Amino acid sequence: MKYKNAIVLTGGIGTGKSTVGSFLKMFGYKIIDADKLSREVFEEKKEEIKKIFGTTDRKELRKIVFNDKKKLNELENIILPEVKQKVFEMAEKYEKDNVPYFVDLPLYYEKQNYKEFEKVLLVYAPKEIQLQRVTKRDNATEEEVISILNNQLDIEDKKKMAHFVIDNSKDLKHLQNEVENFVEEIKKLYKL
Repeated sequence: MKYKNAIVLTGGIGTGKSTVGSFLKMFGYKIIDADKLSREVFEEKKEEIKKIFGTTDRKELRKIVFNDKKKLNELENIILPEVKQKVFEMAEKYEKDNVPYFVDLPLYYEKQNYKEFEKVLLVYAPKEIQLQRVTKRDNATEEEVISILNNQLDIEDKKKMAHFVIDNSKDLKHLQNEVENFVEEIKKLYKL
């Protein structure tokens, strides 16, 4: 395997993946954030996106692409190849440190376009909790959130496939304990 120190960090919308990423950074781990890279590429490709979709407003685009798989694929084809290239460039650098690092890939299981990474850490929260969190956080309707959830692989299926699972179905203290336990597990696994 090319990236032996990489661990994919994934979850589903509203599972708390970003919070877990913040905790991991506090423990000194490096994180390649595919969403951040995606936003950078989005900015670089704004003119092209506006020509095709008539808007670059993220909320408008979300409405367009989440209800039309063809349009979603079109948008992804503009952005994702460059994001992937940037992810691999950063992974090459981090591999040289010979310590674990994380690749934050929100749709790792859905897209299956990062076969180079084998180990997966899933941040888990049941679907009902995802729905509550996202409607509150994004001030979205239940229908909007359900539409997004329906475009993601079921969280229970992801849980079965992941190598590591951090449960985020309770409060922040519980999540912190889960992350601490996971970090201890990683230290043993990598003999750190």
